[in-house]
Amino acid sequence: MKIVNEEILHRAAGYAVEYLEALPERHVGARATRDELLAALRVPLTDQGESPDAVIDALAQQAPRGTVGSAGPRYFGFVIGGSLPVAVATDWLVSSWDQNSGIFAVSPLASVVEEIAREWLLDVLDLPRQSSVGFVTGGQMANFTALAAARHGVLRQAGWNVEEGGLAGAPAVDIVAGAEAHVTIHTSLRMLGFGLKSLREAATDGQGRMRPDALADLLRGSKRPTIVCAQAGNVNTGAVDPLREIASIAHEHGAWLHVDAAFGLWGRASRDRRSLLDGAELADSWATDAHKWLNVPFDNGIVIVRDPAVHRAAMTVSAAYLEQTTGAERDSVDWVPDFSRRGRGFTVYAALRALGRRGVENLVDRCCAHARRFAEILGRDPRVKILNDVVLNQVLVRFGDDDKLTRDVIARVQREGTCWLAGTTWHGVAAMRISVSNWSTSDEDVVRSAEAILRCIA
Repeated sequence: MKIVNEEILHRAAGYAVEYLEALPERHVGARATRDELLAALRVPLTDQGESPDAVIDALAQQAPRGTVGSAGPRYFGFVIGGSLPVAVATDWLVSSWDQNSGIFAVSPLASVVEEIAREWLLDVLDLPRQSSVGFVTGGQMANFTALAAARHGVLRQAGWNVEEGGLAGAPAVDIVAGAEAHVTIHTSLRMLGFGLKSLREAATDGQGRMRPDALADLLRGSKRPTIVCAQAGNVNTGAVDPLREIASIAHEHGAWLHVDAAFGLWGRASRDRRSLLDGAELADSWATDAHKWLNVPFDNGIVIVRDPAVHRAAMTVSAAYLEQTTGAERDSVDWVPDFSRRGRGFTVYAALRALGRRGVENLVDRCCAHARRFAEILGRDPRVKILNDVVLNQVLVRFGDDDKLTRDVIARVQREGTCWLAGTTWHGVAAMRISVSNWSTSDEDVVRSAEAILRCIA
């Protein structure tokens, strides 16, 4: 059997290029309904199958109307970055190589590339260089893995091996997060067996930042193992918790400090924004997402843990049939929950090598400048209220101090198609949330999108 079908690969590449070239001018939202897509794609499954050409054609022909242009320059809904061309090309290679990146023996190249990507990430983010790094699916699993390490660390200090003994009979653990912690923190606690009742919420300020005095009050007098979850990049405002103060309070009480920074951590790559994240380097673990602000393809979350021994103890597995390393070689299964997975480190390696330190900085700075430009243009209109301090890439907008009007404007913008953005509820009121995370967004895209938003108020 012939392994390579050159025709089908070239056919797919042609469709991919056609799709990417159309992104800058396409209607950003999806144009087809669920029923329309089902009608086009739900065909009887045959006994003998169909030709590869027919399958590729069927999928590619529905992409322009069935996908959202989230990879394009005027998508501002949720914090979803685009993909750098070099990262897309690398991802094609990764699929062609079809490597299981679980252990060194299966793919030495994947192992070495992740080892190098780890070094570069810690350099760009200026985090403790001895830290361990794992490549997971996204922010959710990055938080889960970091909190699994935290669980191991604080219970080990209390004399309990949670990997062997489980949580039944273990010392109770206090967990504190800001009142506006991301939902992935809550989901991680559920998956780790803590349950949401174990979580205590520290009050936040008007921008969603954890208040250090509230944290100190919650920890005062506690003698139990403790995990504190701070945030760098509020999902609505982009605000960053006062990390240096929080770290001081947490460590004074012997607590593990975790920083959920799905997009905000990349601010440390910028000399202009780094002061916002002062003290982040004092944490014990961090969670971020390379898709959001490094602009590599899905899925690519990153977990970082200061103490590699704790990280590895929480994750590592062994079996007689595995040819795991005992030397310097890296087995990624020691740092992440999954074994069989694609080589996520390749696209991170490619993006960092192509951009360099100043390229990553420029990407972050451009997005932040675009967010400020959005606020400036929209804020001139008396019908518009900017609800947040625009410190990173997030802008919260309200129209006419009216929930219904705000939601109507969001729906109109999504239908109009110049750009796509989402709604949220912020401190009890409806708001439009603009997230600028794409390398390809230009000043012209911002002006064009802002003008479309203002047209949709009428």
